[in-house]
Amino acid sequence: MFTSGQKIFAVFFIIAFILIMVWSYRKDLKLHKIHYKNVFVIVLAIILVITIFTLITFSMH
Repeated sequence: MFTSGQKIFAVFFIIAFILIMVWSYRKDLKLHKIHYKNVFVIVLAIILVITIFTLITFSMH
């Protein structure tokens, strides 16, 4: 299905992508702590809204 060259390229690409993402996150960690202090509240609210909509949808059927 894939040639050995394509598989090698995919492995190197995935490793490089993960390394760049980790490096970028580490570089911006101080800014994340300043600007995104209470993000967990937003995440909980989104999960709650999705749960409520799901319950309403299932209760109507």
